[in-house]
Amino acid sequence: MTLHNSEEPWDNGFLDVERRYRLGSEVTSLSLSRSGSSEKNESLELNLNFRLTSSLRCCFKISKITTIFTVVFLCSLFFSMYPDREKPWRMFAVSSTDTFIMNLTDFRDNALLKLQVGGPFSSGMMMDINSQQEFVLIQVEQTEEAGPRRRRSQQVLYNWTLPVNSERSEQMLETRTFEMISSEPVVITVQAFLRDNDVVPLSMTHQSLYVRVETQVAMAGVILAGVYVLIIFEIVHRTLAAMLGSLAALCALAIIGDRPSLVTVVEWIDFETLALLFGMMILVAVFSETGFFDYCAVKAYHLSRGRVWPMIIILCLIAALLSAFLDNVTTMMLFTPVTIRLCEVLNLDPRHVLIAEVIFTNIGGAATAVGDPPNVIIVSNQALRRQGIDFASFTGYMFLGISLVLLCSFPLLRLIYWNKKLYNKESIEIVELQHEILVWRQTAQRINPASREETAVKCLLMQKVLNLENLLRKMMRTFQREISQEDKNWEQNIQELQKKHRITDKVLLVKCISVLVLVIVMFFLNSFVPGIHLDLGWIAVLGALWLLVLADIQDFEMILHRVEWATLLFFAALFVLMEALAQLQLIDYIGEQTALLIKAVPEDQRLAIAIILVMWVSALASSLIDNIPFTATMIPVLINLSQDVDVDLPLKPLIFALAMGACLGGNGTLIGASANVVCAGIAEQHGYGFSFMQFFRLGFPMMIMTCVIGMCYLLATHVGLGWNM
Repeated sequence: MTLHNSEEPWDNGFLDVERRYRLGSEVTSLSLSRSGSSEKNESLELNLNFRLTSSLRCCFKISKITTIFTVVFLCSLFFSMYPDREKPWRMFAVSSTDTFIMNLTDFRDNALLKLQVGGPFSSGMMMDINSQQEFVLIQVEQTEEAGPRRRRSQQVLYNWTLPVNSERSEQMLETRTFEMISSEPVVITVQAFLRDNDVVPLSMTHQSLYVRVETQVAMAGVILAGVYVLIIFEIVHRTLAAMLGSLAALCALAIIGDRPSLVTVVEWIDFETLALLFGMMILVAVFSETGFFDYCAVKAYHLSRGRVWPMIIILCLIAALLSAFLDNVTTMMLFTPVTIRLCEVLNLDPRHVLIAEVIFTNIGGAATAVGDPPNVIIVSNQALRRQGIDFASFTGYMFLGISLVLLCSFPLLRLIYWNKKLYNKESIEIVELQHEILVWRQTAQRINPASREETAVKCLLMQKVLNLENLLRKMMRTFQREISQEDKNWEQNIQELQKKHRITDKVLLVKCISVLVLVIVMFFLNSFVPGIHLDLGWIAVLGALWLLVLADIQDFEMILHRVEWATLLFFAALFVLMEALAQLQLIDYIGEQTALLIKAVPEDQRLAIAIILVMWVSALASSLIDNIPFTATMIPVLINLSQDVDVDLPLKPLIFALAMGACLGGNGTLIGASANVVCAGIAEQHGYGFSFMQFFRLGFPMMIMTCVIGMCYLLATHVGLGWNM
């Protein structure tokens, strides 16, 4: 192709290449195996059919864009109509002798009163007036006198007890919503019950809401269902779906009278998780420059002696063991590039192998107290520690159960994958050429021809794609595969692979391994040594900075291009969405309904039914929503349930059922666990992305089967053997 100085010939050449590129890409997949005159005749029919289908696609695309834009515009309009609700905080102090009283005279005829109280509270404990524990009692009272609307006066009185931390060191914010009967003034009384004449400083703010709890839960359910429809049917990218769901949830909060400020929304984002993801992405991007992942892929092939299923079992077992001590996200960041390279050299489809690995990563993460975020939340709760659920006891019990689940999962995985074609149908040369075409096409599509230079680059890339597609057609016509990959001599293959895939930069490899080992050691020390004041996010970011300095990276933009920015943005939007759904009472409603179901069961069957309910509610909820806020919400619900004298249930079985369900439930859907999303993002960057339904068809059956095994373990140990103390 010749480049001219004049503008018009250049534009015509570019349009000609683009037109040929589009026509070639449209019929490539349909006409690769055709030859001779039959190919010419069928190409006319294909062009006619393509025109019909393209018109239908165009109509669907226009209607999709119109519908989504209308919803987004309406949400933006409603969100802008309601201002941020100012919540002035009242600072006061109470003691055993001093009582604080506040009258709310501006309470309108709304449905709910939302109170937020900050102070030195102990979370997860239920108190009453007869308890010996120090606590603060908050009474909310409203009285409506007799009048035209009512023949008799009506009164509501709520008692809210908050246990006080004996050391007065931990400041916590507690929130509760009360249903009111009218617009009459509300009297709030705060009194402390302490052992001495000590004073407890408190802060309080109130807010009136327009919508009742049931309506809020219905709104949250509709929003969550809409997000899942967008992701399941791939109407939009999952990142955009999470952003649209966040906007709809914020709009719902504005409508009910609880619109958060921009600062509050930013505070909802878990920046520690984002920093962990960003730091590990930088580490993996530099690590990939050494050729280490290719080398590990060849070694794994050598260990399995060319057999596919032994290799998959080895990879899944190592991933499960590592995730028991490392974060699941870190494990998949290290394993995903190795798996992709291994599958490429063996001509395997990486998607099925990656899904199997991430499933076992989530299973292995449930084995210890530091393997999964819900477990960390449980062992960090002070009230649970006082009940004997500490690091050692929790890890010992969960490790035994998850080991049983892990052993049973390998034959289950083999059964699910029984009819799956793991090998590619074409030869490895054709598969590599197809993948190269995909990479060049994606690269060309990402270039925005804003300048003359960018237009020239895009034109050259599109011409290269056309040339490669012509070469692919010739290979498909002439090449016929006679023997499968399984029948080849694996020893000859391993020699060829060892010559082709070597360590390219040994000095950089030493630097990468040194920094990665130091980061992993600090991950362990952060869990066991209290003297290290660095969270996982800080450790990952510092490790990335160390490696960037040691590696003397000059092309910094190349490293940043390998960061999964779409994945980071997806997590940020997901954090906002889940917190907004929590503000809409969805998670609290699930916990309360679970507790009501347990109380309705006969006493002789209550423990078994409680374990089953908590286990499956946690698993199904964690596959749909984030398991971190769900676990944090369910802990006080289960503690209160165990302390209810009318229920009489031990606490440990309920907590273990919560942990088992929350961790194993992450395998249910693609967005059920952070490791799933990270693995899908990295695979998509390499050209092997898998959809929501592809993961669901493999992950959901595994989730059901592993939860059944975990439930049997819980019932056998707690109901059968009585391990409840």
